[in-house]
Amino acid sequence: MYANGDIVVGEVIGTALLILFGAGVCAAVTLNHSKARGAGWVVIAFGWGMGVLAGAYASAPLSGGHLNPAVTLGSAVAGGTPWSKVPLYILAQLVGALIGAVLAWALYYAQFAANDGRSGAAPQPTLGVFSTAPEIRRPVANLVTEIIATAGLVLPLLFFGQNKGIGIGQVPGARVGVYGSGINVLLVALLVVGIGLSLGGPTGYAINPARDLGPRIAHALLPIPNKGSSDWSYAWIPVAGPLIGAVLSGLVYKAVF
Repeated sequence: MYANGDIVVGEVIGTALLILFGAGVCAAVTLNHSKARGAGWVVIAFGWGMGVLAGAYASAPLSGGHLNPAVTLGSAVAGGTPWSKVPLYILAQLVGALIGAVLAWALYYAQFAANDGRSGAAPQPTLGVFSTAPEIRRPVANLVTEIIATAGLVLPLLFFGQNKGIGIGQVPGARVGVYGSGINVLLVALLVVGIGLSLGGPTGYAINPARDLGPRIAHALLPIPNKGSSDWSYAWIPVAGPLIGAVLSGLVYKAVF
């Protein structure tokens, strides 16, 4: 089992990398004066997938590379991660997500600063760089979307651990972390790309409470000109939906295995 200090270091670094890549690709596609502006949804989906790849490879030796409270909770429900470690994982993930969001802001500082309108381009809301928002705001439908999309991540991830061809996950009897072997990390990254392409359209696929909440806090605090609302009235959905989806995934796993 991973030491507490390793969990903190691994999850902070891994989640920061995840958000740096993810918020970074959203900034690249969204912000005025970015060379990738308008590159589209496929680029965003692959950017987030590569963020998972970078973060998981970096943190797996230290913490198992959860990077996501939903993954941690699903693993705990399935009988893998000890419940005593769950708060530590989640706190480290939130801190890492906040750090990653600040790093993405620093990287695109000039583009964010140009949102003051003096560069000639019209100011634009910037929350979409950091956090998710639904295309159609219907709380029940949005919550269901996040529950299903998160189950589309956590349930396969738990099942990957039972496939001897791709490694062992952090489930009962596990010997290594959630992502297991190197090929398992790659498969999870591709899974996140697939979720983005197939399931991400309605809400922007948070599928990770830390991924949405940490950057949303950063958006509220950072000095971004004309940044618009941080939309706190919606913020509970990308937290509650993934956690519910994680619990359901863990229960299904336990029922099957």
